[in-house]
Amino acid sequence: MGATITIENAVKRYGNDTIINGLSLEVKPGEFFTLLGPSGCGKTTLLRMIIGFNSIEGGTFKINDRVINDIPTNKRNIGMVFQNYAVFPHMNVFDNVAFGLRNRKLPKDEIERKVNSILKVVKIDHLKDRMPANLSGGQQQRVALARAIVIEPEVLLMDEPLSNLDAKLRNQMRAEIIKLRQRIDTTFIYVTHDQEEALTMSDTIVVMNEGVIQQIGTPADIYNEPKNVFVAKFIGESNIIPGVMLEDYKVRFHDIDFECVDAGFGCNTPVDVVVRPEDIDIMPLGKTALKGTIKSVLFMGVHYEFRIETGSFTWTVHSTDYVAPDTEITLEIVPDAIHIMHKSLKHDEQELLTEDEIADAAAAAEEE
Repeated sequence: MGATITIENAVKRYGNDTIINGLSLEVKPGEFFTLLGPSGCGKTTLLRMIIGFNSIEGGTFKINDRVINDIPTNKRNIGMVFQNYAVFPHMNVFDNVAFGLRNRKLPKDEIERKVNSILKVVKIDHLKDRMPANLSGGQQQRVALARAIVIEPEVLLMDEPLSNLDAKLRNQMRAEIIKLRQRIDTTFIYVTHDQEEALTMSDTIVVMNEGVIQQIGTPADIYNEPKNVFVAKFIGESNIIPGVMLEDYKVRFHDIDFECVDAGFGCNTPVDVVVRPEDIDIMPLGKTALKGTIKSVLFMGVHYEFRIETGSFTWTVHSTDYVAPDTEITLEIVPDAIHIMHKSLKHDEQELLTEDEIADAAAAAEEE
């Protein structure tokens, strides 16, 4: 089932800059655990601390119950697949994959058996005599995968391994990795900035920003129940509207009272309301209270993307049904499509609201 990874109060500094400060998390045995966030958020830094490529300025890193802070990289029993593959150009496919086993002084016949077996798993056994210069990007990535997993690591780290592939090949490799995890006994920690990769591959997602964990949850939790504005904006598209939670299961925005499924926010509390574009229905004028005008329509392949103005707010709506620009319509939003978040962050800045700003937000929402 792979290993448990425990990180307690991790700290990473470069000179006077603190990149990660007091981060803690736990990865369960056999889990596919994804660190998701924008460039510079600290996800790759954390991965390199786990494998031993980066120093640790504070905190404790464990594999199962063994503290690994001071254990050399080659003694941690961790495999890693890099963004740029890092395939040895002077070795053929077989020798690339055999590299880690030879370093461990395994018998020649055992090395040959293990390498041939893993080459079949990643479907490149017919390429074992080929040099890297004669491999495609997808084939090189398979070599890198095989080299990392042939040593039977307790933990397999993957640092944006698909980002250099074209869209079609990326989808194919994503499917292969999903199949691969069912065939090998290890724990996966995967780093990406691609929300689609994270949502389709993961058991658990950690959303990070500026070295801080914003939310931990299943893909469904992260998408359907974002904890703050950053997560709501980073994962998929969202309409985020200021509102007031009137009481349990009732919220007001656009000067209209809506039923919702959230509770526990108190009465007359300023909140942020999140509605996903695909959860909104475009209805004929007069069908609902929320009126708007279609300002633009884009064909996106599987659906149309509408920009719809309702007073001072422009909604993004996805629908498979075409409606012409300049059409006046109403929008229908059912209770379970409305998600309520605490109003703790300004919409365009990672900055806490002051008490005065919260009061002003409440007054503005009441006046809409």
